[in-house]
Amino acid sequence: MQVYERSFTERTIHALLFEILAIGISAPLAAWLTGNSIQSMGVLTAVIATMAVTWNMIYNWLFDKLQACYRFERSLWVRAIHACGFELGLIFAAIPFVAWWLDTTLWHALVLDIGLVLFYLPYAFFFNLGYDKLRQKVIPAQ
Repeated sequence: MQVYERSFTERTIHALLFEILAIGISAPLAAWLTGNSIQSMGVLTAVIATMAVTWNMIYNWLFDKLQACYRFERSLWVRAIHACGFELGLIFAAIPFVAWWLDTTLWHALVLDIGLVLFYLPYAFFFNLGYDKLRQKVIPAQ
């Protein structure tokens, strides 16, 4: 079993790669699906991405500490639970901003955010699974 000891630099690179790729995919898709401008949805997704980068670094640091304490494998099920927990935390942080930015109700913001989660949840799962595989090849076991 490999236990991750990621540096602050690696955590930053991981989070930035995750968010840059996600914005490039989700902003145009959200604009097309909602009928809002690409600029409006671009700002929205960029602000949510900034929230997510911060949350990502905190959440993954906690996840690594949890793994070190309980010594579990990063199996498909663990990665699925990991992705769900991350997205749930981000939803609670993002909904008030989405409602304000789009001048809509919290309910409509929740519905829109659920739509974003339907994109981000599988994206987070596959991105992190791929990152784990690539990391094993690039960075030797510690």
